[in-house]
Amino acid sequence: MKILAIDTSGQPCTVAILEDESLRASYTIDIKRTHSETLLPMIDSFFANTGMMKSEIDLIACAAGPGSFTGLRIGASTAKGIGLALEKPVIPVPTLLSLSYNACVSQMDIVPMMDARRGQVYTGIYRYKDGGVSLPEIVMEQCAIPVEELIGVINENGRDVLFLGDAVPVFKEKIRLLTKTKYSFAPTFLSRQRAGALAEVSLLLYKEGAAVSADDFRPDYLRLSQAERERLEREDKKG
Repeated sequence: MKILAIDTSGQPCTVAILEDESLRASYTIDIKRTHSETLLPMIDSFFANTGMMKSEIDLIACAAGPGSFTGLRIGASTAKGIGLALEKPVIPVPTLLSLSYNACVSQMDIVPMMDARRGQVYTGIYRYKDGGVSLPEIVMEQCAIPVEELIGVINENGRDVLFLGDAVPVFKEKIRLLTKTKYSFAPTFLSRQRAGALAEVSLLLYKEGAAVSADDFRPDYLRLSQAERERLEREDKKG
């Protein structure tokens, strides 16, 4: 089985091809360019360099959110377009589950954090018991909450935790001040989205029946975009 994995949920644009549980190719770029500029050329270069045909792909895995609204839309539209063209299903992969898989060999609770702005983080808590051979126990479902509320849950659970994600540098001092359990910060190379991890998670999800048709695939933004919030605020004032 060959899986094309796409993650544009954050600043990194990352693509990978997994074949029969072997990572054939992986490409991540983290620069100040829009994903619409980089994603399709990255995918085309994969097939040119591996000699693989697009028609050989069996599944398309895509980060399903949360994350950057624009980034998620670019990734979703690309995954849907390829899926429809090839008549192949899509595996929606929760962004934070995929991010947590970077540290699946850790015995600590994994706490991925993405900066959601407005004083909040996109986060969840994941517990791996077998080094990523199977999906983790989800201690807390992915959500958008203030970092203080997240740390309150961590303190209540009382377990050692590993923080990773782009929100860690933003809230590191607050984490140090408020966290009462033993904690660590993942190194930089494990702390951002990687399509190789997403591909492996998608295979585990596929075995549990998570595939959907390309036409049915929709990102899960978790909350309204800024434009939608502003529209509702204007309507409330008019009302």
